[in-house]
Amino acid sequence: MKLKSLLLRYYPPGIMLEYEKGGELKTKSIDLLELSPSTDVNTLVEEIQKVEPLITVSRTQQVRLLVQRLQEKLRQHCDHNFYLFKVLRAHILPLTNVALNKAGSCFITGSYDRTCKVWDTASGEELHTLEGHRNVVYAIAFNNPYGDKIATGSFDKTCKLWSAESGKCYHTFRGHTAEIVCLSFNPQSTVVATGSMDTTAKLWDIQNGEEVVTLTGHLAEIISLSFDTSGDRIITGSFDHTVVVWDASTGRKVHTLIGHCAEISSALFNWDCSLILTGSMDKTCMLWDATSGKCVATLTGHDDEILDSCFDYTGKLIATASADDGLMYIPIPLQKGQQEFTMQPQENA
Repeated sequence: MKLKSLLLRYYPPGIMLEYEKGGELKTKSIDLLELSPSTDVNTLVEEIQKVEPLITVSRTQQVRLLVQRLQEKLRQHCDHNFYLFKVLRAHILPLTNVALNKAGSCFITGSYDRTCKVWDTASGEELHTLEGHRNVVYAIAFNNPYGDKIATGSFDKTCKLWSAESGKCYHTFRGHTAEIVCLSFNPQSTVVATGSMDTTAKLWDIQNGEEVVTLTGHLAEIISLSFDTSGDRIITGSFDHTVVVWDASTGRKVHTLIGHCAEISSALFNWDCSLILTGSMDKTCMLWDATSGKCVATLTGHDDEILDSCFDYTGKLIATASADDGLMYIPIPLQKGQQEFTMQPQENA
């Protein structure tokens, strides 16, 4: 293996390694979730070198500088003042989704007008209009952390892959028999996954545009999907009340997470991929052990359907949004053996 480059990742804190193995360019990450402004840099770099053979002595100073830059970012005051920055009115019909690239320098909007638009965040200038879909553009995403490609999923049953820089369409992925309502790139940006109302998910090779594998087994629409940070596993959430964990390379079903009594609204891994968080229309969230597939806690407290949920980057806090107009920001229940946990909003959340 030969290390080609080191990339800084501010959120969550870490360093991305690009390396060559067998003539193929690969990536891996060094996660620094416990990094703080007071962390001893030299000690940390020594620990990294002990477990990561790609970080040789010749790279010591470079890694030290990257860690110091991360610490500088953490020292910045986190008490932000949020205010209305710009109002952009360009689509002729309502929006469906918005997504930022990793740097936050540009963002994309999907719309019922069958287009996706690329915008410069600072100026509000429209950079590109991505045209070609024949129905609503519903699911959109950048291939973060790279941000050089965009995927759009449509009610026309296709997904398109675009250049973020030029707006050129690279591929149109065809194969679903119903609307595409969710999509996601794997972290290595080699595959894009699409979930559809046809009860299947499909994985596509972004280089050659070919279908890699079809994930079949759900009994109703797939409305949520997410890769783990290695790209080895993918989870799909469905209106059949279940979440399935799949092997992304073979399409083999690893676990079926059964416990919710209504449609799934969200499903995702925490950053170290030890836990899976699922939100449901049954007004609860559930935490699952990602290795065994067993439920470790049920989170209650909302009075209506949970529309979305997520982890913070440390994996120690959960945010949930509900149709009861409530937003809860809660610590993950870590007490051993605890199965029921009532969600309570934190102060200053």
